[in-house]
Amino acid sequence: MNDLTVMIIDDEDTMRSLLKTFLVKAGYKVLEAANGIDALMIINKTAPDLLIVDVMMPFMDGFTFTEELRKKYSIPLIFLSAKGEEWDKIHGLKLGGDDYIIKPFHPGELLARMESVLRRTNKSFQPAAQLIAGELSLDLQSYKVKMNNNELSLTLKEFELLSLLAKNKGKVFSREQLLLSVWGADYSGSERTVDTHIKTLRLKLKENAVLIKTVWGIGYKLEV
Repeated sequence: MNDLTVMIIDDEDTMRSLLKTFLVKAGYKVLEAANGIDALMIINKTAPDLLIVDVMMPFMDGFTFTEELRKKYSIPLIFLSAKGEEWDKIHGLKLGGDDYIIKPFHPGELLARMESVLRRTNKSFQPAAQLIAGELSLDLQSYKVKMNNNELSLTLKEFELLSLLAKNKGKVFSREQLLLSVWGADYSGSERTVDTHIKTLRLKLKENAVLIKTVWGIGYKLEV
């Protein structure tokens, strides 16, 4: 697990919330800012390992923010923008951006681009490949789960749900948070979907089912 912090700088609350949920699921710590001015104030106190910066923001746009940032800091930076013109990409990269992603995008693409940038800029960065939780071992590359060295047969959603909880041991997730993280914002089903998958997970985990705790009135957590 990498102990890295990513800052999301975007004036859209919904976009920040979605990105934060996805990045926390991937094992990152997350800071947020709604504009470049606030972001610079936060960075002066706590320097993150990577910045995700929207280009079109009020008060200080992403390009102006980057110009100010580069006067003092060399933090890796990825631009997000609905503007896909070649000039904008070139301008952003010349200002010191490490990558430029066009909206809309799939979260998986962002994660892949982030890992690529971090490999180049952070010598200590190693993508997490395996999670250990008690007698459980989760391989994040092959999507395999072993319990006491015996492989379990999980569906994709069961694996994603278990890995999210395992990456954040001790953290309580509400049903709404789990639904958003695993099934996505476009999913039209109810929160009962989470309860059903937790139930089947516990059945498959057998004696290790006790790892998944119910926090009454809130949701679930994994505790070793």
